[in-house]
Amino acid sequence: MSKKNFIPKYAYIPLISAVLFNIVVYNGSKIITNNFFHHDFSNIIDTYIPFLKIFIIIYILAYLHWIIGFIIISKENSKTCYNVMSAEIIAKLICLFFFFVIPTTLTRPEILGNDILAFLTNFIYKMDDPVNLFPSIHCLESWMVFRATMKLENVPNWYKWVIFIGAILICASTVFVKQHVFIDIIGGIIVGELGFFIARKCKTGLIFEKINAKLKK
Repeated sequence: MSKKNFIPKYAYIPLISAVLFNIVVYNGSKIITNNFFHHDFSNIIDTYIPFLKIFIIIYILAYLHWIIGFIIISKENSKTCYNVMSAEIIAKLICLFFFFVIPTTLTRPEILGNDILAFLTNFIYKMDDPVNLFPSIHCLESWMVFRATMKLENVPNWYKWVIFIGAILICASTVFVKQHVFIDIIGGIIVGELGFFIARKCKTGLIFEKINAKLKK
């Protein structure tokens, strides 16, 4: 693992590309599908899942989970960085397909109270419209960080356990704060696995390798 730089130079383009791609896919698709019919995938399982506003803390901390996770992954070595971040982009392309073909929504509960948890939940509700739910990007990102971290050789086992537990809690938080329904979790995990599979079979990590090689010339 590189100790010279917080983020290795070879990781700049893959990480920035993934972030920009995520912004374009999520926000761009919302604009285009704004007037489309949106499906509600709620089912019997979701009726038994309670609203637990304490999980809004986990839901928000997910962003820290992803930032730290992808940076640590990128520091392993350039090959790992290129492979994982290309898989990340492929997964987002799959998400884009579903956002266009099967736009989704749900009915969220009214959040009452003046406590900090109610404030945070209402803030998230206002900032994030209940659309583009399937597959869950929250679950997708957390799962991909977990799966990639399990294969790292330069991190301690305790860190892998933290990432694993974090991924489970984040997936749970999406339904406990009623930002997603149960099937969205399954969709996020499957799409993450598809991203890894396609990246491995097509060796898409070589794209970033070639880009960085050209920039060095």
